[in-house]
Amino acid sequence: MNGTNRPHPTPTGWRKSSHSGDEGACVEMAPLPESVAVRDSKDPAGPVLVFPPAAWAAFTTAPPRA
Repeated sequence: MNGTNRPHPTPTGWRKSSHSGDEGACVEMAPLPESVAVRDSKDPAGPVLVFPPAAWAAFTTAPPRA
């Protein structure tokens, strides 16, 4: 999976997975026009990774690792 740090529109509409618990070790995602932004839910003002839609789809549909 390849992230990028080139300029993108500011993400809005951040969402956390419904599978996330209350442990605080979660990521949030926000759709962008041609990519998906991901950030650490504990640090909303921190860095944001941006992925192409195909990379995000591969990540979210990959089977869990043992």
